[in-house]
Amino acid sequence: MMSVLVSVLLAATPTETLTSALQARVAREQGATVAVVYQRLGAPRDTVTLAPDRVFHAASTMKVAVLLEVFRQVDAGTLSLDAAPVLTNAFTSIVDGSPFTVDAKNDEDPGLHERVGQPVPVRELVERMITRSSNLATNAVIARVDAKRVTKTLRALGARKMTVLRGVEDGKAYAKGLNNTTTARDLARLLAAIEEGKAASPASTDAMRAILRAQELNQEIPAGLPPGTPVAHKTGQISGVLHDAAIVYPLGHAPYVLVVLTSGIPDERVARALIVDVSRQVFTHATR
Repeated sequence: MMSVLVSVLLAATPTETLTSALQARVAREQGATVAVVYQRLGAPRDTVTLAPDRVFHAASTMKVAVLLEVFRQVDAGTLSLDAAPVLTNAFTSIVDGSPFTVDAKNDEDPGLHERVGQPVPVRELVERMITRSSNLATNAVIARVDAKRVTKTLRALGARKMTVLRGVEDGKAYAKGLNNTTTARDLARLLAAIEEGKAASPASTDAMRAILRAQELNQEIPAGLPPGTPVAHKTGQISGVLHDAAIVYPLGHAPYVLVVLTSGIPDERVARALIVDVSRQVFTHATR
């Protein structure tokens, strides 16, 4: 019996071995819902997926979709990054049009709130939306590009289930379950399209990669990589939800996309440790 098991293990491909390792790591978190997509770019057979089409609350990973729409509108000539609208903290609920604001205490970028009432360039809003995950900047950008157009772009890029309905902190919408959603597969498609230059013009995809690589919140996927490994990524977090979606650039190896979505883990430290472990396992596989 033991010899049969050893033979099976020896016969497993590297991708099958990674799949088994990831399944075992995820299984340690009882009650958790986890999805993983790994894809080495340029090598479609080197792909691992765990629950890739399971739908999650997108949290701030939806900002990748907003980023895409911004640059597609720039390419179309309908939006200028140099425009500097007056920053406001007044938005309308998608439920009934009632007003709401973004609370600086809940924002990763509270400093931007000090500039309400002042002109702020769209370029800066877009950068802060990603690199600092600014909720105020996100809502200001969505007000200009339109959430419905964001979702339309998602469908055009093959993201079938990811949906952007609204900005951040629309409490009435949240209470009714009207949330932005995503899947690991859809986020992986978006990142692959950016890296491969298919999401927008060459200049725009270069700009998007640069913004994602300037990410300042690096406790998840980057923490599982050797120091100095370049990563273009976006995190997402709300109560009981922690995500990271990344393009990883291992030195001397082809880049790969890794998306890890988690929910149902009350302790964010536990969820973070899971994502870090998955990142480490994938990096070892991708650089073998």
